[in-house]
Amino acid sequence: MKAKLALILATLCALALTTSSAPEPGWKGHFLHRLPELGHRNWIVIADAAYPSQVGAGIETIPTGGDQLEVVQGVLDAISRHGHVRPIVWTDSELPHVAENDAPGIGGYRNGLASLLVGRQTFSQPHEAILNRLSEAGQTYHVVVLKTRMALPYTSVFLELDCGYWTPDAEKRLRALMGAGAPRNP
Repeated sequence: MKAKLALILATLCALALTTSSAPEPGWKGHFLHRLPELGHRNWIVIADAAYPSQVGAGIETIPTGGDQLEVVQGVLDAISRHGHVRPIVWTDSELPHVAENDAPGIGGYRNGLASLLVGRQTFSQPHEAILNRLSEAGQTYHVVVLKTRMALPYTSVFLELDCGYWTPDAEKRLRALMGAGAPRNP
């Protein structure tokens, strides 16, 4: 009897050692794994539930099952921690015009999003124009779409990634020097 019990315990211990008890990393783990691969000219989209699944070779859609503002905050925090890129934020120009009586909760979302984006470079364009930019970018560069459970229209947040350690002003100075025929540093 003791031998059987010892064998059963040994088998259970072996199974416990070979079976991972760690939960699947989910969207956060997948995104954090991908973030170091992303750079200048890549895009990250935090999308509402009805956002279309795009077919471009460079476009990857990851369902999050998460709250839109929480995913936006998580992505912005992760980008800040990594530091190799900085986001240029794009939103749909339709968003400020969506009426509360047509989309209950839209005012609260707009306020929450505005709080998250304070101090960030932000632009807006019509939704179709942004989708066209993504389709074009997806032909050459990776686009990661994090799809949330948000059920309000024109709420997707588009992050165009730029270099985190090189500024537009530094680029202008570099181009001016190159255009002026300045000698190259060895």
